[in-house]
Amino acid sequence: MKYIILKIISIKFLFNLLICYGFFSTINYAKEFSPNMIDDKFQNPPGSPKRDGKGKFSYWTFIKEKKKIKIEIPSDHVIDKETIQYTLDQNKNNDFIMWIGHATFLIKLGNNMIITDPVFSKNAGPFFFGPKRYVEPAISLNKIPKINLILQTHNHYDHLDIKALKKFPYKSTSVITPLKMKQYFSSTGFKNIKELDWYQNIKIGSDLKVTLIPAVHWSKRTPFDTNKTLWGSFVIEYKNKKILFTCDTGSGKIYNDIGKKFGPIDILFINIGAYDFRPMFEKSIYHTTPEEAVEIGKMVNAKKIIGMHWGTFILSLEDPFEPPKRFKNSANYFGYNKNDLILFKIGEIKTINQILE
Repeated sequence: MKYIILKIISIKFLFNLLICYGFFSTINYAKEFSPNMIDDKFQNPPGSPKRDGKGKFSYWTFIKEKKKIKIEIPSDHVIDKETIQYTLDQNKNNDFIMWIGHATFLIKLGNNMIITDPVFSKNAGPFFFGPKRYVEPAISLNKIPKINLILQTHNHYDHLDIKALKKFPYKSTSVITPLKMKQYFSSTGFKNIKELDWYQNIKIGSDLKVTLIPAVHWSKRTPFDTNKTLWGSFVIEYKNKKILFTCDTGSGKIYNDIGKKFGPIDILFINIGAYDFRPMFEKSIYHTTPEEAVEIGKMVNAKKIIGMHWGTFILSLEDPFEPPKRFKNSANYFGYNKNDLILFKIGEIKTINQILE
């Protein structure tokens, strides 16, 4: 009897632990129609690139090659914590953008403090698995300023951090997610959650509108839930400014349509890292190269482009500090000046006016 009780307790503990890491949080789905679904799975926009199946899939070779990557962090890649706090205090009355790391940014617009894809954990995966951070978040979770809006693009582990959501200090904040992602937040104590399909929008106060738009990507949290939740990017309209915060994305003709519908864009955030997945895939179709990122900027008529999704985790095989160099070097080819392509140091704050100069 004692053995049976211990076994039940162990199974229950393991089950609760798996729930804590979001492993079972997508089992039950509401029946919900979306034009982006086929057979209960979400799809990329029509005309998006697809894997041709001709690549040589070699996961273990990829893992071995990834372990060989040497991380040499430039001395100016991270701003010290004391300077970060001072700069935050100095800019409390300004509209600004601050890079916390990877795809996590603070975006202050008037009285709105927005955080994107809040990831603060030491690794991007369940338990202790998954890529480890080689740079700490610019600011600890318990020291972030008061947040009134979370924008969550999709459910991959390097973007959706269940541990951080459980510890998030402002559970009353509003949350906007793509379809079928509400449960990740409701299960961690959030109440004010709005799910959107592509091209749906919501107004926050009198001067902020957020629209979910397509991205060329996918979703997966477990071996059993591929594309069961939607992914997307956010158009943030504040007064006379438009900011496009992309989900992880590959290139695709959808960006010509987005440019016509929403352009010109004042500031585009876009992934410039995690694009070399050989020998698994000859070409990543779900993460743009730095050059493709700038090309998308041109397609949506972006005035300024912020390169993100680099400098924090090792997700692929390119040198960790290759993306920003390629990003800057591609400016002239697409008709930009190098100053139009913007890079942040981790912890750096730039005001909206500085960025748009």
